[in-house]
Amino acid sequence: MILSSKDNVMEIRQPGSGIMAKIRVPGSKSITQRALVVASLAEGKSELEGPLDSEDTRFLRNALSCLGISIKYKGTDWTVEGQSGRILPVNQDLYLGNNGTGIRFLTSLVALGQSTYRLTGTRRMAERPIGPLLEALKAWGAEVRSVENTGCPPVEIKAHGLEGGETLLSASKSSQYLSSLLLVAPIAGKPARITLDGLLVSRPYVDLTLAVMAAFGVKVQDEGDFFLVPHITYKARKYQIEGDASSASYFWAAAAVTGGKITVENIPPDALQGDAAFADLLAGMGCSVKKDLEGVTVQGPSCGALKAIEVDMGRWPDVVPTLAVVAAFAKGTTVIKNVAHLRIKETDRLKAVAQELTKIGASVKELEDGLIIEGARDMHGSLINTYDDHRIAMAFSVAGLRIPGIRIKDPDCVQKSFPSFWQYWQKITG
Repeated sequence: MILSSKDNVMEIRQPGSGIMAKIRVPGSKSITQRALVVASLAEGKSELEGPLDSEDTRFLRNALSCLGISIKYKGTDWTVEGQSGRILPVNQDLYLGNNGTGIRFLTSLVALGQSTYRLTGTRRMAERPIGPLLEALKAWGAEVRSVENTGCPPVEIKAHGLEGGETLLSASKSSQYLSSLLLVAPIAGKPARITLDGLLVSRPYVDLTLAVMAAFGVKVQDEGDFFLVPHITYKARKYQIEGDASSASYFWAAAAVTGGKITVENIPPDALQGDAAFADLLAGMGCSVKKDLEGVTVQGPSCGALKAIEVDMGRWPDVVPTLAVVAAFAKGTTVIKNVAHLRIKETDRLKAVAQELTKIGASVKELEDGLIIEGARDMHGSLINTYDDHRIAMAFSVAGLRIPGIRIKDPDCVQKSFPSFWQYWQKITG
C-alpha cells in the first residue's frame, strides 16, 4: 500500500524505486467549463467527449440545468441541448460552491436573460473579487451588483439582455473576467469591443477561451489590448476535451522527484492548455521530455540531480504549487515570480505553499508576488494543511514520494477538480 487514510488524513508512502507508468488523466476542467457554456449558448445539440466530472463542473452543470439547458449523460460523454442564448428565469439562488470560474462565467451568462438572478457560493467565494467584471458588464447595459458591496459574491443580476458594443475591463487580478465577457459577447445585441485597462494575467486561459469559441464557429479578432467579437450564434458540434494539464503536472512532478518516467497519454503535443508548459519547465530543471502522438513523457534525472530555475509563472499560476514542491528537491535557489494573483484563489496559495514547505524543512521566502525556494536535503514528514484547496493536497502528495511521514489533511478536497486522484496515485506508485 502506498496510501493509507485515517481520521480524514491521507498518509503518502514512498515507492520502492523510480515510478514508471502510462496514464490518462481526466478531462480538462478549464476546457470543460468553457465548452459547457458555449454549448449551452449554441444553436442545436452538442456532444462533449471526455469532459471532467468533478465538484466544480457539477456546480456549473447544475446551474445551467436550472437555467433551462438540457444536459444528458451517455457513458463519460455529455450531450448539451443549446438554446441559442435563451436563458430561463429561476426562483432560487444559483450556488457555485468555490468555483470561481463558474460564478464569473455565469454572471455574464445570466445577464442575457430577462429576470433577476442571484449567484452565491462558499465563505471563501465571498472573498474572491468580481468587481471588475461587474463594472464591464454595466457598459453593456447590465444591472449587476455585489450584494454586500464588497466587490465579491454574492452577486445579483437584474437581467434584460446585453447590448454589446464597447466596454473597458481591468483583468489584472483574473483573466476569468475577460473570458466571461468573451463567451457571451456573440449573443449580445451588437458586435462587441472589449478593451483592456492595464495588464492581463494568465493569458493562456484567454487563448483557451478563444480556441473553444472558434471550435463552435465564433472567430474573435484579437488585437492584444482589445478584442472584437462578432454578433453571431454558436454552432453545435461534437467536441473532444483533452486531458487536464494541471492534473498531469502532479504525475510529471512525480517522475521528476523520483527519477522515474511517466507518460500522460491524453495530453497532445500541441495541447491547448497553457499548463502543459509545466513539462517544459521540468526540462529546464534537468528532466528529459518527449512529446509525440503517444502523449507527453517526463523522465526524471537521478535523485539529487534536479536543478533550480528562475521563472515568471504569470502565465501558468495553477501549477505553481507543484513547481514549488519540485523546487524543494532541486539543487540551488528557485525563484518563482509574477503570481500575486495566486493570493485570491481557493486560498492564498503563496502563503499556504510557503507555510507547508517550511513545515517539512525547506527554506522558503515568501514574496509579494512569488516565492524563493532553497533546495533542501534534510526534509522531514509532517501533517500538511490543505486549506480546502485541491492543488495544495495534490502538490504535497509529490513530496510524500520522497519524504517519509507526509500526511495530507482533508484529502477529499481533491473532489473539486480530480475526484479519482488518490486512486490514480495508488496506481502509479504500485
